[in-house]
Amino acid sequence: MSLKKQTEHAIFSQNRGDCINAVAQIMEMRATGAAPLAYVTTYGCQQNVADSEKIKGQLEEMGFSFTQDPDLADLILYNTCAIRENAESKVFGKIGELKHKKSKKPSLITAMCGCMAEQDHVVERVKKSYPYLDLVFGTHIIHYLPQLLFTFLTNGKRIFENGSEDEDKQIIEDLPIKRDSGQVGAWLTIMYGCNHFCSYCIVPYVRGRERSREPEAIEQEFRQLVEAGYKEITLLGQNVNAYGKTLKNPITFSDLLRRLDRVEGDYRIRFMSPHPKDATPELFETMAQSEHIAHSLHLPLQAGNNRVLKAMRRNYTREQFLELVEQARAHMPDITFTTDLIVGFPGETYEEFLETVDMLQKVKFNSLFTFIYSPRAGTKAAVMEDHVPAQEKSRWFQELWKEQEAIVAQTSPAMVGTVQRVLVQGYNDKKTMLMGKTEGNMNCEFIGDDSLIGTFVHVKITESPNFALKGTVLNEPINDITGGY
Repeated sequence: MSLKKQTEHAIFSQNRGDCINAVAQIMEMRATGAAPLAYVTTYGCQQNVADSEKIKGQLEEMGFSFTQDPDLADLILYNTCAIRENAESKVFGKIGELKHKKSKKPSLITAMCGCMAEQDHVVERVKKSYPYLDLVFGTHIIHYLPQLLFTFLTNGKRIFENGSEDEDKQIIEDLPIKRDSGQVGAWLTIMYGCNHFCSYCIVPYVRGRERSREPEAIEQEFRQLVEAGYKEITLLGQNVNAYGKTLKNPITFSDLLRRLDRVEGDYRIRFMSPHPKDATPELFETMAQSEHIAHSLHLPLQAGNNRVLKAMRRNYTREQFLELVEQARAHMPDITFTTDLIVGFPGETYEEFLETVDMLQKVKFNSLFTFIYSPRAGTKAAVMEDHVPAQEKSRWFQELWKEQEAIVAQTSPAMVGTVQRVLVQGYNDKKTMLMGKTEGNMNCEFIGDDSLIGTFVHVKITESPNFALKGTVLNEPINDITGGY
């Protein structure tokens, strides 16, 4: 057995409960306050947020409380994202700050996990350039956090671990979850990994292949969330439309949605992200016939030109995407769409980019998640020729957003006078008005008091400035109110 395998076996074979108790005892003696404090920061997608909730749940089991001030922490952990270069740069900047914090508090435990920890070039950089980072572990082994912490605390040696080749095939249930207090919405992971090797995307390499949770486990967690009072539950997966294919008894994503929709309660279901290639009329019919599923769909387009889509390995054409939009609207005339777009993919010409701009007019997305292409080491696109200067791509980016702003200016006034069912999430940034989300996932602001937070209210829209709506709360019973989404 290799030294690496021996180390893995020694760490992973330890009893989880024993490690939890031992870490709690050690940290109680080492803590600078009444209880050890953990500072956990999450970068990237909602899946990373869900992972961090499981990490914090385990830390709480080990006696940790939490702080928003890293200078007070006994443990600092960064859960990282590798989807774009900018995300990695932010993390390395934060890791660089740990040198000073570690010199002030030598007992401080420093850790990095997530997608960056699954990349060999990142791990090598950390080993050589950041000797004060104690613990680095990958996406597939967050359930081994007690064993990893115990091992580090007892031998003092840095740990770099992403598990065995079989780790990315496992699904671990019943991990404790610590959700942020005061939230009205919750994330619920239904599957992990991705089988679509889009040429620009690092996700399949850092998250592994698709694997689905059993529907019984999902429904149990879903019921717990409804009973706990969460009003918006978002189902998560890299490609939720592929849910159920890897199960011993395969079911479809629509089957799962119908099962969850039957749970009694006052709540809303969302999901992300579906891949257009796997979207079906059955999905749209299920959404239309449901009681709780929001008529809003995040459907990542990425590009509007067929040659670029083929180079991206997206496995659909612009015509097929538009057909999906029309199918969805045929079932749900009130449906709204959001999307992801990449500007300046290697080899993309300005004329091809204009076809993406054209798709904005054809679909009329509510909002965009748009990024300038960022090469990811290990992907096919990273070695493609790219002759368009960064300055030119930035110009395209601004042109795209100018077009989107014009579209919103055209479509938003149609909302004025309608009545929207809004989930009240809290106050706006200025703390002057309450803020919530419509069924169509649009921000809506209105006057109200704290008692409305965490409830559904009906709001008559009176204004549509910029990308938000403003309105007045109606006091009539829900069944007496009519109006679109």
